[in-house]
Amino acid sequence: MIEFFDRAGQEAAFCHDGHALYLWNGKPAAFLHDDKVYAYDGRFIGWADRGWISDETGACLLFEHDAVGGPDKPRRQTKTTPGPRGAKPARGEPGPTPPGRFAAATWSDRVFADLI
Repeated sequence: MIEFFDRAGQEAAFCHDGHALYLWNGKPAAFLHDDKVYAYDGRFIGWADRGWISDETGACLLFEHDAVGGPDKPRRQTKTTPGPRGAKPARGEPGPTPPGRFAAATWSDRVFADLI
């Protein structure tokens, strides 16, 4: 299981199978397709690369413990057990993605959970 943390070092999401992202409480949040992250309705959320989940501009939303590059990672806070995985909704057709690929070394002002 891959665990993701936010800019404050708080547990935020996890990925059990390499394809589906869940919020820490177990709610299905998004799916991964290639190196892209989509909400289940098909909206493009951002990118997944080198242990980071970033928004559509490339600013970092979440990190896993061994993420490479990106902004300074905060110390991870005490972790709880993630909630049971909820049933995944049907996937919408993946929407358009921005041209090019961004790799910012900054934190996003957005919150991952708010993007789903």
